[in-house]
Amino acid sequence: MKFIIDFFPILLFFGAYKMADIYTATAVLMAATVVQTALIYKMDGKLQTMHKITLVLVLGFGALTLGLHDERFIKWKPTLLYSGLAIALAVAHGLLKKNFLFMLLGQQLQLPSAVWHRLNVAWMLYCAFMAAINAYVAHYFSTEDWVNFKLWGYVFPVVFILAQGLYIAKYLPKDGAEKE
Repeated sequence: MKFIIDFFPILLFFGAYKMADIYTATAVLMAATVVQTALIYKMDGKLQTMHKITLVLVLGFGALTLGLHDERFIKWKPTLLYSGLAIALAVAHGLLKKNFLFMLLGQQLQLPSAVWHRLNVAWMLYCAFMAAINAYVAHYFSTEDWVNFKLWGYVFPVVFILAQGLYIAKYLPKDGAEKE
């Protein structure tokens, strides 16, 4: 259910772009992100930092896109978001000697510290990759190509999350094992 809620703003953005233009799609994305955030808050009773950051960036870059009638702002929003995440994870890891993933999920997942370290590095690399690929597509391709990339590029996070799940599965306790 949460995956559908996470996916619906980009799907509505894509549909609005195909039916109208980038500016209509940006307005739809802004509205859909507000609705998405409200739904998550209603379901969980709180918002994670990532949801708050995403909302602020979508509304901020969306407003700049619409107000200045310049599509570059909305196209570069993902690059800024992913770059910021990669830098935050790297600074926390390298300078502060903190693992944000462990701090966020350590209560829910009992994993060896080496696994948390590898996951943190994987997230840093993933975010850097996503920032770079979005920047490349936003800069060198048409707006239509970028919008198509936003929809079909969703395969990257899906594959990344599935790969993480497969990786950590062997470290999770086996429920019901040897109960008789």
